[in-house]
Amino acid sequence: MRKTVLTAIAALGAGVAVVLSTGLSSAQPEAGSWQQVGADVKSGISGLAVASRSGGALHALVVRDNKRPGDNRIADVVYRPGQAATVTPITWQGGAEPIDLEALDAVPGTSDEYVALASRGLAYHLKLIDAGEAVQVLDVAPLPEIGAGDDFESFTLTSRHGKTAAVWADRGAGADRPATLYAAPFSINSYGESTFGAVRKATFRAPYPRGDVRHASDIEVTKSGRLLVSSASDAGDDGPFDSAVSDAGRLSVTPAGKVRLSVDRSPELLERFKGHKIEAVHCVPGSGLAALGTDDENAGGSLSTRRLCD
Repeated sequence: MRKTVLTAIAALGAGVAVVLSTGLSSAQPEAGSWQQVGADVKSGISGLAVASRSGGALHALVVRDNKRPGDNRIADVVYRPGQAATVTPITWQGGAEPIDLEALDAVPGTSDEYVALASRGLAYHLKLIDAGEAVQVLDVAPLPEIGAGDDFESFTLTSRHGKTAAVWADRGAGADRPATLYAAPFSINSYGESTFGAVRKATFRAPYPRGDVRHASDIEVTKSGRLLVSSASDAGDDGPFDSAVSDAGRLSVTPAGKVRLSVDRSPELLERFKGHKIEAVHCVPGSGLAALGTDDENAGGSLSTRRLCD
């Protein structure tokens, strides 16, 4: 598979999913500065899932929110602090290309299966095939209890006591529409179909940014059950952009598989990110770091890490 560095990203097309390094290591990656992984409107990051780490390098998949036929939807990226990112597109197989992918996470207990979410609430169960050069669509399922006007930018899977829960959110919009967070037991049956149990709901208002804010641009659950939510403001394709990550509450799963969702009345603002529109947050296993991805529209996409997870 031919690797292409950042200077040639424009030739890759849109919608790439990103992988950040291969292999595992006991060395801890360090929180770093922003590293650009795309330079145009088709190369922002709308979701990512860290697959592994090796020293300071990260290995993840990322999705992009492209909508036109032929644009890439998913790819792998090698991210190493201080070096140019390497991006390789992944072929979409087994169904029509999705429109507006906004989130991605790995299926717990697997090494090659993922769920990607489109903004209108379609969840795509994917499997990496052909030595990672393609993804096969195994199933497409709608989210349960989609509300009027819901626009989804976040989805994550977490496992406790051998039970899996899904958490997702309508992004909300400004002062009049807070985000609605949803959580439910999640499983995949023997046919590869995604199934959801009883749904819990809670509303969330971002402490920052103010004004025309998307209260929930992505969501993540830490190892201890803390609920991290990124929020972002977008004044147009040329910005200015602003975003933040907050500690929003807790998510727990009982040994019987019951899901409990609680959102704090006064979420704790953890860090602000002026000049970037964060749309992807994922805790790097075993490190305490969060991998952050941005969709900065005409300015492309960037990756960085911050010590925000347990």
